[in-house]
Amino acid sequence: MRTYKIAAIPADGIGPEVIEAGSEVLSVLAQRAGDVRFEMTSFDWGSDYYKKTGVMMPEDGLEQLKPFDAIYFGAVGAPDVPDHITLWGLRLPICQGFDQYANVRPTKIIPGVTSPLRGVEVGDLDWVIVRENSEGEYSGHGGRAHKGMPEEVGTEVSIFTRVGVTRIMRYAFKLAQSRPRKFLTVVTKSNAQRFGMVMWDEIAAEVAQEFPDVTWDKMLVDAMTVRMVKNPQSLDTIVATNLHADILSDLAGALAGSLGVAPTANIDPERRFPSMFEPIHGSAFDITGKGIANPVATFWTASQMLDHLGETEASERLMRAVEKVCAEGILTPDVGGGATTKEVTEAVCEAIRGENI
Repeated sequence: MRTYKIAAIPADGIGPEVIEAGSEVLSVLAQRAGDVRFEMTSFDWGSDYYKKTGVMMPEDGLEQLKPFDAIYFGAVGAPDVPDHITLWGLRLPICQGFDQYANVRPTKIIPGVTSPLRGVEVGDLDWVIVRENSEGEYSGHGGRAHKGMPEEVGTEVSIFTRVGVTRIMRYAFKLAQSRPRKFLTVVTKSNAQRFGMVMWDEIAAEVAQEFPDVTWDKMLVDAMTVRMVKNPQSLDTIVATNLHADILSDLAGALAGSLGVAPTANIDPERRFPSMFEPIHGSAFDITGKGIANPVATFWTASQMLDHLGETEASERLMRAVEKVCAEGILTPDVGGGATTKEVTEAVCEAIRGENI
């Protein structure tokens, strides 16, 4: 019996709803496999915890998470707590504290889900966006002076290190190498940002020499948005900075039909610390408690978690079940359906139980 300790942090908004759905699916997968067990431990950190204690998570939060094999994260953010407090108080300390420097966001059109792009079908849009997740524009360096005065100054310093850029490029090239097309697009803005982004370009060219079987090209980030919309078939694996990939991956999710089907993995490739897996749709307080949150992104990121843990068979079984259910039209309202979170979850669980493979 292989046992995995999973730390669940449902956090805010629809986070608890989708993490509950994901936990249910993981339990059914374990029953189906017979030789796998997931020990889920839930942590009540988030905006409600902040309102009670003044912090998003305890001071020793990272120490509490260290013994786990993976972290299953819901969503963070609340209307009555400033966004920079929720983000810098919980999610980013975990990503940075555990050096989860590779943020991996796969995107594809799932059968049954319609892309807003005209004439684009299943298979036409199949990307993986690799986001540098530890530095760049979200380094947290900068400050404010002369607050409230006419001469007030705010600085936000982007930090690019040779170590940080090299390791994310190498990760992206390796990932591209593992995919059938062996094709990588490096996103940049070196025409306007002539220091950090020029270094980004130079290191990309250096790392590319280690992967002669990978074809690669380079795109300015603004032109990349046009290419994603007008020529999605021309893309496969994509690597971009913390800010650029954050924006592009939301666009990618929308082009695939909904942010409700978009997953992400925050990976420590060296496996020194637990990696964290989450949907990217956010806390969505407008639908919290209505029972209509789309759990597909949470299932897909559970599949990423299973891959990371080495449970490839369970990962593939989960994605087959998700695609079967979506193809049958059992969809939540954000992707044009009328099903509830519970109905989609039950259908996926039933597909897992009934699969002959």
